[in-house]
Amino acid sequence: MSLMKLWPFVRRGLISAARTVLIGVLSVPVHIVLIVLTVLSFALTVVGVGLVLAPLVQLLVRRYADLRRWMAREWGGVDIPSPYRPRPAGAWIGSPRRWLWLVRDPATWRDLLWLVGGAPLGFASGLATLVMFVYGAQGMLVIPVIADVASDDYSGYGVTWPLNPSSYITVPFQGALVTAAVLYAAPWVLWAIGRYDHSLLAPTSSAVLARRVDRLTETRTQVVDAQAAELRRIERDLHDGAQARIVALGMSLGMAEDLVVRDPAAAQLLIAEAREASGMALAELRQLVRGIHPPVLAERGLTGGLSALALTLPLPVAVAGDLPGRPAAPVESALYFAVAEALANVVKHSGATEAWVSLTYCHATQVSAVAAQPAGGGSGGAIYCTVGDDGIGGAAPRPGSGLAGVERRLAAFDGALRVDSPPGGPTVLTMELPCVLSSPKTTPSSATG
Repeated sequence: MSLMKLWPFVRRGLISAARTVLIGVLSVPVHIVLIVLTVLSFALTVVGVGLVLAPLVQLLVRRYADLRRWMAREWGGVDIPSPYRPRPAGAWIGSPRRWLWLVRDPATWRDLLWLVGGAPLGFASGLATLVMFVYGAQGMLVIPVIADVASDDYSGYGVTWPLNPSSYITVPFQGALVTAAVLYAAPWVLWAIGRYDHSLLAPTSSAVLARRVDRLTETRTQVVDAQAAELRRIERDLHDGAQARIVALGMSLGMAEDLVVRDPAAAQLLIAEAREASGMALAELRQLVRGIHPPVLAERGLTGGLSALALTLPLPVAVAGDLPGRPAAPVESALYFAVAEALANVVKHSGATEAWVSLTYCHATQVSAVAAQPAGGGSGGAIYCTVGDDGIGGAAPRPGSGLAGVERRLAAFDGALRVDSPPGGPTVLTMELPCVLSSPKTTPSSATG
């Protein structure tokens, strides 16, 4: 194997080893200082000083814990969500309410336990990595050089003078093996440290459940408000549109009935106007129905419905989907309208020349740890829909914006929206909607519009 092929392995191992040593260097002094400050700040509460000191110390602890969460995610590939409860209103530093909020938050005491256990673990892993790497490097590089330039006996190191072939397969070979083992193990050591951090720095199952309940309560309120607004919109559209045309149609037919004998020509004109009004009323009713649940979804499924939607837009939109079944009708409808709203934003604000929509489905075992549980139960999976464009970027789900409406639609089904839209573009929206697919798909897996 050439050195160029080995370089990615060596580079990854060297970087991981350096990061492990850095964590070890940080662990002992930082952990000890924060442990002492935490214990001292809470102990001084009896004289009132702790009301100010404890929140300040915990602010430092949580900032350091956030740094370690970042390290675990970026260096070890272990994602650790923040477990802290939201700060109550009026809980300013120095107030008893702020102190009680810290004391009642289980994450405060889990942080302290993590500090106590993390100091020896981080120090041991960093020291072991450093010692083994130095031992392997000096055995592989330093001792052969010493033996080459000296005339003494280095048999204690496995090298003798004058050199013979067996000298090069003792200490140098051993050093190479140790170095290779360190380079191979260093990323796994980082992962193990991240898993330890995750065991104490991640939210507990009860905290996750409490957050889920709070999220569902919030989204339920949003859904109720959105449903009320939607009902008012439908009532307004019916009253101002189809209902008014049907009333005019009835009046025209009544007038035509009076004129059919006395003035057949005038009656014929009124009947023609009535027929035109009936056509317009029917078109408005169809448009209203499409706004409630597009018939194309029932006929062609989600991929086919989005392909039909793409054909109505003034820019080319490529639609590709691979769904092994059909989601429930409400889920299908919510995702359809979320994509429709996202594409409407593309047309209005992005200045894009093209866009694309991609649909994929992941089973429960494939869904990432940060994804929400499926709305239909513990088993199932999630639909991931990506909407992208080559526009100017800068999109964000601001209050009252179209993206905020997309978030609200998805939140009703415990879904989520992630926005990646740097200035200058491109913009990529990722919609995640937990669901269970019911029946095998009957529509083509992909289409282009």
